[in-house]
Amino acid sequence: MGKVKSPGKKKWYYRLRDKYRLVILNEATYEEKLSFRLSRLNVFVTLTTTALVLIILTIFIIAFTPIREYIPGYMDPTIPSRVYALDITVDSLEKSMKEKDRYIERIRRIIMGEELESEGPDHLDSYINYDTITLRRSKEDSILRAEYEAQNQYNLYNFSSRISNKPEFEKQYLFFSPLKGILVNTFNIINKHYGIDIVSEEGTPVKSILDGTVIFAEWTIETGNIIGIQHSGNFLSIYKHNARLLKNQGDLVKAGDPIAIIGGSGELSTGPHLHFELWHKGTPVNPEEYINF
Repeated sequence: MGKVKSPGKKKWYYRLRDKYRLVILNEATYEEKLSFRLSRLNVFVTLTTTALVLIILTIFIIAFTPIREYIPGYMDPTIPSRVYALDITVDSLEKSMKEKDRYIERIRRIIMGEELESEGPDHLDSYINYDTITLRRSKEDSILRAEYEAQNQYNLYNFSSRISNKPEFEKQYLFFSPLKGILVNTFNIINKHYGIDIVSEEGTPVKSILDGTVIFAEWTIETGNIIGIQHSGNFLSIYKHNARLLKNQGDLVKAGDPIAIIGGSGELSTGPHLHFELWHKGTPVNPEEYINF
């Protein structure tokens, strides 16, 4: 036989609508302060709605506000791009520092008269065959050259200075002669003589070839009183074997300003003279190609 349901017992989903009264009383006087009429269904709907609102609000805060950065395991999406930018900056700074250290090391070698190491790309010669490179003049190039020469063959203007094979920086600077005298020893990079020797009367002032800043003014055992000036265009001028220095490190000088007095100081000196060197980008160049002595 089946179980007979009690006629007075309601099903559970009907009981959700049963009304209840929530009363707040004063404990001392039993005075009714507040009262609410509730049902189980109202309480369930209210709690569910509140929970959904809190969940949505939490998701919004995590997704669209900076507070998400304080949540463990959540990363700021801009961090990878910032790290990449910082990595590029550090790499550039490291490269710049290496170049400055190499430049300072070369200046130290110049001051001490030590041998300089070649910085040419020697490793490229191992796999580049220059014998296979051929230069051919195109037909259009030949026609253009012929037209240009025909138009300018009677032009009295001298274009030689404008089409010179010398670097552009040589045409932009007017070099001042450091000393008027007799050249007794010329530039010879094969013999590691990176400058020229000029003999003049004792007491003759040595002058700066360009505007610049004195980066060192010291005395060494081999070269005596030596002064070096950094100029614009990555030029560096060196004056060795001076009897006395007239400028100090950090002084600003103009072209033609006296910076020292000719002398014969240092163990490598055989008499009063000036050993003058001109460097560009850490490489010695022949001063006679730039200055009229």
